Amino acid sequence: MPWNDLFWILLLLTAITIFGQLWFHFVEFLLGRAKRLLFRHEQPPVWHTLPDEKENDDGHQ
Repeated sequence: MPWNDLFWILLLLTAITIFGQLWFHFVEFLLGRAKRLLFRHEQPPVWHTLPDEKENDDGHQ
């Protein structure tokens, strides 16, 4: 295979990869916007901290 053909194949694969990355980020952006519009009135989940553990006089719990 001549070097010219290898160059064009490599260029095509690079272009496909770049297009795939751009497409992925575009779709993720749209999904993030849709989620923000659809679920903007929900309260975020509440995280409860664990109660403090008491230590004995010798430093063990």
